[in-house]
Amino acid sequence: MNQATIPRWSTAEAIDGCARAGYGAIGLWRERLEPDGPAKASARARAAGIAISSLCRGGWFCAPDAVGRRRRADDNRRAVDEAADCGAAMLVLVCGPAATKDLEAGRREVADAVAELATYARAAGVPLAVEPMHPMYCGDRSVVVTLPQALEIARSVADGGVGVVLDSYHLWWDPDLATAIADAAGAVLGVQLADWLAPPPHPLEGRGMLGDGTIELRRFLSLADGTGYGGPVEVEIFNPAVWDADPAETLAVVACRYAEHVA
Repeated sequence: MNQATIPRWSTAEAIDGCARAGYGAIGLWRERLEPDGPAKASARARAAGIAISSLCRGGWFCAPDAVGRRRRADDNRRAVDEAADCGAAMLVLVCGPAATKDLEAGRREVADAVAELATYARAAGVPLAVEPMHPMYCGDRSVVVTLPQALEIARSVADGGVGVVLDSYHLWWDPDLATAIADAAGAVLGVQLADWLAPPPHPLEGRGMLGDGTIELRRFLSLADGTGYGGPVEVEIFNPAVWDADPAETLAVVACRYAEHVA
């Protein structure tokens, strides 16, 4: 489970609730770690017997000037520290839009920033996971909008420690999806699922519950499994209708839908 799906609960409530519902892992968000902090989240997860599969998010690398880039680099190092303190299996990177209309220059800037951050993250024992996003977000959320772009950035880091996240919502549309995911073998650090509602009710907060949309979720996970990935599968749904539901009920619905449409 990803914490973004059940935002009515605090981090402590989300950890305990997921453990009670039989979930083996939870992905956390940085802003939800307060006021208790990442170390207490780690201790709570250990006590509950649940893993922290990811921390979201780092990234947003591009800036129009050196001061802005340095400020973002500082924040990303803090994100690495928080991921280490809470024991997250990876830090998810939402790379951010380009600082200008030159998208290729933006991707080069992202690649350079990821390589710089990777040195710090390796020392902290935190893998970095580049998340390619749906192309509709290229203007405001990420200049990295295909899996091959994300893989190129990850694999350009000479000393490793950088991989990718496969999110069904962002990648399902790609006509070359099977080839792209197969090419990601050895680089997949995480898998996230949500369905695509047609038409989307909102560009950001319009993700669908598993089975309510157009994505072949079972095939998507099968492709991910084919890379050798065997880690947690997070369900990450941004949708007010899901958020308004009782979180315990949402956990039960997700488990049923996962069994029906994914497993």
